[in-house]
Amino acid sequence: MKTIKIIAALVLVTQIGNAQQKKDTTKLKAHAEISVKQDGKWEGQKYIGGNFKNVQNLKLAKEHTDHSFDIRFEGPGFENRHIAYRLYLDWRNAIDLFGKYSDTIVLPKIGLDGFDSYHEKCVWGSDILKVGKGMGIGSIGRFVNNAVLHFNNVDSTFVKIENSKKQSSVYVNYFGWNTANEKVDLKSKLSVFPDEYFVKHTITASKSTQGICTGIVKLKNLELIKAESTNKKWAYIATYGAQSMFSDNLGMAIFYETATVENVIEGVDDHLLIFKPTIAPISFYFLGTWEKEKAGLKTKEEFLAYLNKKLLVLNKTSKL
Repeated sequence: MKTIKIIAALVLVTQIGNAQQKKDTTKLKAHAEISVKQDGKWEGQKYIGGNFKNVQNLKLAKEHTDHSFDIRFEGPGFENRHIAYRLYLDWRNAIDLFGKYSDTIVLPKIGLDGFDSYHEKCVWGSDILKVGKGMGIGSIGRFVNNAVLHFNNVDSTFVKIENSKKQSSVYVNYFGWNTANEKVDLKSKLSVFPDEYFVKHTITASKSTQGICTGIVKLKNLELIKAESTNKKWAYIATYGAQSMFSDNLGMAIFYETATVENVIEGVDDHLLIFKPTIAPISFYFLGTWEKEKAGLKTKEEFLAYLNKKLLVLNKTSKL
């Protein structure tokens, strides 16, 4: 009888702990996670059966590609109180947007009731960006012979998740990224902050490589908006308009240090920033804003006012 009581008490403590952990997670304003299936099996490049479990570290399975069903929402997710982002952790290596109706954490709720249910409007919000063949917003590719090369050929990919009160980060290490018969290792750190729209993205290449780039997917033939700081050290590119999946107003922008960028060009699918070859870390900031978010930037005027305010900050301090 005593043993039964002890077991019952332990179960109760575990249940309370799990409930408390879940409760605490919903109160956070920044969060990052990656969730992978376990106890199933691979059949070719599809993962069959199993259940999702959040992990802190992951080596990408060699079988993994787009729509393999082994990673919830197809890669790591990271969010602030305004909006959520996800990185397609496959050959596309694009970054997508989840629009949120609330200012609470939503990633733990996404993709549990069906692998891609987030393409429809849900209680929490929905996928709001049509990435297609583009880079989405703020992801990495390589521009060679007038084309963006993605991550079709990588020896191995590792992911690590870190959450703290001040920020949440996703670290991705790509080993042996092969493009145009040239291999490079690339480190990527994506950090979100509780009350800010932007993501700080820092990349480091193992050798100077021509054509490493980032960009904003081109949608609806919208105008590319450009601005530069007074001291000419920082600039941004941006788009704004009815470019969400549901034709809501959506703004996207990238702030970049002008000394790190070789060229700003129009690609087939994206507005592109081509970085200068270097082995030094390169940091830039990207963001999305959705008119349906809670207490968000509802108009183009509000969106541009926000961007120009941040540009003034960069002009003074060189960081956000």
